Formats: sequence, structure tokens, C-alpha cells
Amino acid sequence: VVKEKNRMGECPVWEERENALVYVDINSQKVCRWSPVTNEVQSVSVDARVGSVALRQCGGYVIALGTRFAFLDWDTQAVTTILELEQDKPNNRFNDGKVDPKGRFFAGTMAEETAPGVRARRQGALYTLFPDHSVIKQLDQLDISNGLDWSLDHRTFFHIDSLSYAVHAFSYDVHTGKIACPKLVYHLEKEEQMPDGMCIDAEGKLWVACIDGGRVIRIDPETGKRIQTVRLPTPRITSCCFGGKDYSEMYVTSAYDGLDEATLAKEPHAGEIFKITGLGVKGIPQNLYAA
Repeated sequence: VVKEKNRMGECPVWEERENALVYVDINSQKVCRWSPVTNEVQSVSVDARVGSVALRQCGGYVIALGTRFAFLDWDTQAVTTILELEQDKPNNRFNDGKVDPKGRFFAGTMAEETAPGVRARRQGALYTLFPDHSVIKQLDQLDISNGLDWSLDHRTFFHIDSLSYAVHAFSYDVHTGKIACPKLVYHLEKEEQMPDGMCIDAEGKLWVACIDGGRVIRIDPETGKRIQTVRLPTPRITSCCFGGKDYSEMYVTSAYDGLDEATLAKEPHAGEIFKITGLGVKGIPQNLYAA
């Protein structure tokens, strides 16, 4: 549905109040908004790689860019820093993020590659930004903090550290926002490649985007089994979310960075955004950051 190609399209969020899909292009340092009505993409350029975007209760967005949390005012394009983190790790940046059921913004970091396929290990962490702008570190020694979401009963937090090739579940205290007691939910099969972004559906099942696997997979977190695979027409599938007027459509982002010229020539859809319909299951609205 979005032909404008993203170097590293990520973190799609359906914004009901704008009837639009919001997402980031990490490597182009842009926050983007696509209207299915006009088919237009608008974007705001920022001064660092932007890993994630989420909706704010009062309008506008909260973003995680470089190693800082910030607010983005869409109309003025102003970016206001909330907090700087990891200033001792100049090679780190924020990656995926999402707002929890109580309006706190969870986002994690990762080390950038220093050469193709080469990165310092266990440099990442997962943080929670509270509505009062305080921050706690939830997890440490992560490789690539990635997809995240919460169970429908708000008692479980799901998280992906991409280089573990797995989805993990944590107990989650909705009152404090703290997570604990990790356990394995699903380990990806070889052909599924690496897990990236993730979202939950209205039946409590998880959808995981498989980067370099060209698909999204649906997992039952109760049984730890894969129950569905949807293949997409390009390999670097990065993330997914539900949207549309009744949340029955799935939007899927992709990337063209990381593909060599020969592969790119064979992959005309790399970096585009796709819509999947007819899944027979709906999603749930995004939570809003409570400040």
C-alpha cells in the first residue's frame, strides 16, 4: 500500500484520530505518516536514527532516537528531548518501542554494526519511560532489543531479543510497570530467520515479523506453537501492527538496507509497506503515552 521505499521501515502504529499509519524509517532518520484516504506520505526528519514512535494522549508523538527519549510535535516538527541515556555507549541507539496499558513507553537499545554482520554483543538494554519522565532499566545485556507487547489480561509482557532467535514472556505488574521471571515462548525455525517487530491480536496470539524470512508468523503463547504463516513478497520484513477502522487489517513494514545490488534488482518490493486482509482476526487499539 505504501510504494515509497524505506531503508529500514519499522514500528508501524495505527493512529485512529488521524486515520493514518505512523511509522519510522530508522536509517533515513524520519518519522512518517501515511493516509490511506489520500495515499500521501508525510514525514518529519530528525537528527538521529529513530527506532520507534508511539502516540501521546495529548496529541503528537513520543519517539526514541539516538540514545534519547523525545517528544515530536507533528505540526511544528519540533523535537523536544526528555532524557539522554547510555552516553557512555556512543555506538548504541534505540530500537523498537511501545506503550504499555498504563501509558508508559517501553523502548530498548542495541549496538550498531561496526562492519557488515559485526556488532559488539550484549550492549543493549530495555527501558521504561514513565509519564512523569522518570526512567527505569528493565533488562540489561541484550543484543538487539526488539518486538514487544502485553497480554490481553495485562499480566504478561512479551519481548524479543533478536539474536536469541526467540520470543520470551515475563510476568508484568501493571501497577508498577516492572517485569520479571523470563521464560521462553517460541524459538524460531531456521527458515523463519530472525524475529523483529511483534504485535498481539484480539485473541491473545502473537504476530512476529521475520527479518530475512519474508514472512509474519502467528504464535500461540499458551502452547508455544506456530499456528499460521503469511509470506510477503520481499525478504526483509521488519514489523507489523493491526489498523483500519475496525483493526481487521494488518500493516507490515519492510527494509531494503542490508540487500546487495544483485538482490535489490530481484526485490522490487523491498522497503515498501504491505496490508494483509482476510486474516479473520482483529487487533486492538494502541495504548497512548500518558503525558
